[in-house]
Formats: sequence, C-alpha cells, structure tokens
Amino acid sequence: MERPQHVPVLLEESLKYLKVRPGGVYVDATLGLGGHSAAIARQLGGAGKLICFDRDPEAMAKAQARLAAVAEELGPEMPQVRYVPRAFSEIDEEVEPNSLDGLLADFGVSSLQLDEAHRGFSFRTDGPLDMRMDSRSELTAQQVVNQADEEDLANLIYEFGEERRSRRIARAIVRARPIETTAELARVISAVTPSMKGDKIHPATRTFQALRIRVNDEIGQIQSLLHSAESLLKPGGRVVLISFHSLEDRPVKDAFREGAKAGRLEILTKKPVVAGEQESLRNPRSRSAKLRAAEKVLGVASGKWKVTSK
Repeated sequence: MERPQHVPVLLEESLKYLKVRPGGVYVDATLGLGGHSAAIARQLGGAGKLICFDRDPEAMAKAQARLAAVAEELGPEMPQVRYVPRAFSEIDEEVEPNSLDGLLADFGVSSLQLDEAHRGFSFRTDGPLDMRMDSRSELTAQQVVNQADEEDLANLIYEFGEERRSRRIARAIVRARPIETTAELARVISAVTPSMKGDKIHPATRTFQALRIRVNDEIGQIQSLLHSAESLLKPGGRVVLISFHSLEDRPVKDAFREGAKAGRLEILTKKPVVAGEQESLRNPRSRSAKLRAAEKVLGVASGKWKVTSK
C-alpha cells in the first residue's frame, strides 16, 4: 500500500474539473511529489496513459517511487506512465496535437523544494542562495543577488515580487554584497523593511518570490504552456491550472477569456476555485491557491490561445 504522504493542493477540486475519463490520455505538467498523478492514475485504469513532466530531478525521483507503490497496489489497473524530465514549457515537443483528454498544472513551489535547505528557496532554514527548480540550469539566486545592478534588482523585486519597497531593498542588498545564504539575505531585507501594520508575511517573502521567478523564468514558462495547451487537447478535453499569486493567475484568466471569446473553449470556473476552510487549516499553502478550468469546445480541432504578459 502507498504510504501516507503530502496531499496536494485542491486535489478533490482538480479531479472534479479534470473529469478523468477511464482509458484517456492525461498530462500532469507539474509532477512534483506525485500527489495529483497518483489520484489521476487511480481513476484512469489500465487502458489509460499518464504523461508526467517535471524539470526537478529530485522531485521526479521521489514521484517515481510514489507512483511505483501505486502501481503495485493497482496491478493491471495501473495506467501506462511516461516520465518526461523537462520543463512544461516544452510540452509541445513531447505531446502530439489533439491527443489529450486533460492537462493539469500546479504552478506552486513543491514542499520538497521549500523544505530542503540546500535548495535555497526558503529563509525558514539557512541554505545557499540557489532557488533552481532544475539543478542542471546555470542561473542561481546568488548570481542575481550579487551581480545585478541596483536599478535592475529594484525593478525585478518590484515586478516579480510586487514589493513597493523594492528600491530600498535593492540598495541594501548592493551595500551588503557579497551575500551567500538565504539567512543573510533575509537579515539584510528585514533590517530595512520592518513588518508593516497588518502585514502577515515576513518582510523578505516578496523579494524571495521575485528571485525565484527570475531564476526559473516562471512567468515565461506559464506563457509557453498556455500558448501550446489548447492545440494539444482533443475537442472536449479539459485544462485545469492552479496558481498561487496574481502574476500566475492573470495570464491564465486572460488566456481563458480569449479562448472563450473566440468560441474555442468553455470556461468551467466563472470565478477561481479556492480552498475550503478545512484544507486551509490543514495546509496553509492552500490559502493562496486559485484553480481555473476550461474545456475545449467540440468541433474545434486546433488553435492557440493569445497570451498576454500582463
């Protein structure tokens, strides 16, 4: 039997809107620790096919072990699973047009990445300023922090962190260089940006978000996925996307609206679906999650969504 493990955000809601068809072909574009994929596999059956993307080698290895346990449990009812160790932005290089019954993506940072100090995603534990989802990529947060000029750093923190005090923070970072660890960076930021009244997050949260987005080109990745998604779905196929802040949610909302306006898809979530009270209490990360879903209109064979950056 599969061991009790991390439960992914909005799992029941994801399955509801994905509406898994036994024997269908589905993509989990953000495999992570395999929670969503394990649940999809149980509904797909032995005739189904599940294609799993993740650019994080550590996450891929752990998810494969988790799904191997599911396969042992399900036996012949386990669908065929294909693992693709690539970013989901490259999905159209791996998946045929008009071939998917459904596509799911959870844009959040995985608990593995947040909890492992050596990955450098969080200031809760001290670690190197890394923040790479794909450890094979070259750019690290330490390079951005120590090499970007002050104006570029301020603009980055403002745009990707939506941090109003970005110039003050950038100035402090430049003066404190070199900065090598997450704890060092958090101290530098906290010293010049004390918590504001009513602010429930750590003063460094938005800056860390901005650096992570820059290192992993997260917004560009989402835009690439949105550009390809519709053409990969079969007519009647569904796409379910989970975002965690406005920079992720906005392009999804705009792409869905553009597709609906053109008559190519039906929006299934008039308002974003959010976590219920019980899930929010059980998993604080879920409080900021927003799920949007759409279905490709029958009779539409192909097409690409118009994707806006703002």
